[in-house]
Amino acid sequence: MIEIQAITRVHHRGDTEVPALRGVTCSIPEGRFTFIVGPSGSGKSSLLYLIGALDQPSGGDIVVAGRSLAGMSASQRDEYRRNEVGFIFQSFNLLRNLDCVDNVLVPWLPGGVSPARRAEACQMLGRVGLTDRLSHRPGQLSGGEQQRVAIARALLKQPRLVLADEPTGELDSRTGAEIFGWLRELHRDQGTTVVVVTHDLSYIEPGDNIIRLRDGLVIDGGTEYTGGPLTADGVPATAD
Repeated sequence: MIEIQAITRVHHRGDTEVPALRGVTCSIPEGRFTFIVGPSGSGKSSLLYLIGALDQPSGGDIVVAGRSLAGMSASQRDEYRRNEVGFIFQSFNLLRNLDCVDNVLVPWLPGGVSPARRAEACQMLGRVGLTDRLSHRPGQLSGGEQQRVAIARALLKQPRLVLADEPTGELDSRTGAEIFGWLRELHRDQGTTVVVVTHDLSYIEPGDNIIRLRDGLVIDGGTEYTGGPLTADGVPATAD
């Protein structure tokens, strides 16, 4: 369980303070798919980066599996990101001079990669349908293939938590659906908690958890989706 406790985040642009989050309190259930939805500028990505310790809050705390992120040292946050969190971004964040296998192995390259770890990377790429692309570099791959490499990289370390920021934002609808299919299959196999920021509500399935933000505030701190049409704000269309 992830407990988000009165989180605030204020960005500074010169002498101007720009509040991104204004006291967000909600929880994310373990082992589930959770979608963070809301209009542009509502603070979705800001919250995701705080959960992943890529940024630090201006106030409040996030508690992951009983551990306070605010109470961690810089080295402990580095270890948390490296060992427990898999990140998937809209821009893929692949290194163009590396092939698929080495892009998956990027988190381990500084310390050296064992033959067993390299074999695991190849196996993970095979699981996302890239067996025949192992030696290809990003420039030789389609957008969907690049995102699959990013998913393989995120999940190779078998993280407790996967954070995805608009993972299909650069993809067409067909490829986006394929990417979510792979992500859900791997989620089912590994039991990972997955948190996704998205504008596209078509990927939400019954049983998923929905958190809605607007203007840096929580409108709904977590509702299980039971099916049926959703409004643009992520609310069941039949709700009052």
